Amino acid sequence: MTNPFSERLLAWYDQYGRKDLPWQINASPYHVWLSEVMLQQTQVATVIPYYQRFTQRFPDIDSLADANIDDVLGLWAGLGYYARGRNLHKAAIQMQQQHDAQVPENFEALLSLPGVGRSTAGAIMSLAFHQRFPILDGNVKRVLARYDAIPVWPGEKQAETAMWQRAEALLPTERIANYIQAQMDLGATLCTRSRPACQQCPLQTDCQAFASGEPTLFPVRKAKKSQPTRKTNWFVCIDKNNNILLEQRPHSGIWGGLWSFPEAETSEITDHSLPVKHIVFQSSLSEIKHVFSHFKLLIHPHLVTAEPIDMVAENKLYIWVKIDQALTMGLPAPVKQLIEFLSSTERML
Repeated sequence: MTNPFSERLLAWYDQYGRKDLPWQINASPYHVWLSEVMLQQTQVATVIPYYQRFTQRFPDIDSLADANIDDVLGLWAGLGYYARGRNLHKAAIQMQQQHDAQVPENFEALLSLPGVGRSTAGAIMSLAFHQRFPILDGNVKRVLARYDAIPVWPGEKQAETAMWQRAEALLPTERIANYIQAQMDLGATLCTRSRPACQQCPLQTDCQAFASGEPTLFPVRKAKKSQPTRKTNWFVCIDKNNNILLEQRPHSGIWGGLWSFPEAETSEITDHSLPVKHIVFQSSLSEIKHVFSHFKLLIHPHLVTAEPIDMVAENKLYIWVKIDQALTMGLPAPVKQLIEFLSSTERML
């Protein structure tokens, strides 16, 4: 049994929907789970090359669970929201230990996995196992908020609860996987944030946002708060053999588990206990600005020559590496960009 909403959406999907994405070809529950985690807050075009490299290196749950977390984060570097990479590894281990290295075909079991929320679990149940579960990712929220012209920010608890109920009520009883994919495709290709192609939309005839004449006013935006700015100093330490010093960040917090330059709140290197001696400042490099979802980070890098001391070999938080080796490690985007810049200008060769 279908309803007008799902009928029109499925008819549109049959003609225009995306059916050749990498994770749709010979799809398995593992591929669906992996792609859905990668697609959280990230566009398809960005995800595709990461997904392809990831599945080549980790073709199944066992290979991912058995991997070193540094290898996992190395392949994740640049994709952002690094907690997803850490949670992916934890979830693989959990599935290996509790579910015979298989993605569980059970909604509650999926919810128990690190990094899997209600919408991701629903997507896995519908796309991988063809079970009747709704989703409410960013694309679907936008479609429903416009279709019903919801007058409040969808993130408000009451509005979100109502949208879940609406999403469930609109589910067809057949072709559930195609329907869920159609919802995501419509939001990604036609019902876009800034330039919705309403004239091509199969839901246009009774879309209340379109009828209002101002579809981009929906979803209602969250009231903006001023974004705070934080500052930090990086010490780009180089030894006589042109090795660089990297520090592994704590597994909690920003860039958790990735390798970065040692940092401190001030530019005084004596305020930061580094495993080096005979420190000589060379120059201050150009300021780097990096924007996170909740704050801006201003980074002041300082180029330093120094000699390693023996304690580095015993301290796993620090490592001296060649630049080529460093570029294969799990690095935050601005760290990788700085190393590539220094390499290209032969400042470290």
